[in-house]
Amino acid sequence: MVNQFNLGEPLTRALLRVGKKGVVIIPKKLREILSVKEGDELIAEVSGGALVMRPFKPKVVDVDPKLVEKMLSEESRLERKKVESLVKKVLPRH
Repeated sequence: MVNQFNLGEPLTRALLRVGKKGVVIIPKKLREILSVKEGDELIAEVSGGALVMRPFKPKVVDVDPKLVEKMLSEESRLERKKVESLVKKVLPRH
């Protein structure tokens, strides 16, 4: 059973009961407010002694493949220089 607190305003709070295996049912009105549907992922965290859940919305980033290639190439070049420098320090010159 879910007790909903409305008090004349849109439902933004509900008293929920934890069921078997920790299952908590989010009332339909709250799901609608958050645009959460079955199968969606939520992030749950403890903040200030409260359990806070929010929809997981991964950020989609448009990346130029040429820029990524350039960055990886530069990173590889810098790593190679580091290794060469370390090898020179470790191996004595003859």
